[in-house]
Amino acid sequence: MSIGHKYTTGTLGLLALCFTLSCNSGTEQANNTAETTATETAAPQETQQAAPSAPVSAEPANAIPDFTFYILKNGIRFNKEDLAKNGNITFILFDPSCSHCQHEARDLGQHYDKLKNSNLYFVSMNDPALMNSFLETFAKPLVDKTNITVLYDRDADFINKFHIPSQYPATYVYGADGQLKEHWSGDRAIDEIITAITQ
Repeated sequence: MSIGHKYTTGTLGLLALCFTLSCNSGTEQANNTAETTATETAAPQETQQAAPSAPVSAEPANAIPDFTFYILKNGIRFNKEDLAKNGNITFILFDPSCSHCQHEARDLGQHYDKLKNSNLYFVSMNDPALMNSFLETFAKPLVDKTNITVLYDRDADFINKFHIPSQYPATYVYGADGQLKEHWSGDRAIDEIITAITQ
């Protein structure tokens, strides 16, 4: 299902704005900006209804849902069945231009020796050209590791099926059984991130 089936075009613009702003600012500011933008961009028709606000506070999926992403390196379709069968499964929803995402990737790269038995999936809806150099630039130790995969979310399956986070990066740790163990949005100390990913 494409995102167009679930969200209106106006909501898509609001989501993009919310995600862009939430990397460097709090949820409240992002929501206020999104509301202002919705008012400013509404068509001058009295009968038009305002676009529904994104369910930013909705809880994430308790179990890994079915999804279709694409492996950034080769464009091959990647589904739930392709996930690692052992160890925790961690999804990191990121924006390549987000400084917080860059810092988290760098910190994870610097501590890769502690993550060897975990499976990390970096997921982004951004242009693949922007995503292509993300790990190479900010987390070179993670490049070409068998347990690290960068995935392109062409159809916005993540926000349609997993969760709409309040900030980037958004991290979701699932157990080998596919059940959600922990999630958070935004910055977190690297020691806490490693503990959550590896427990």
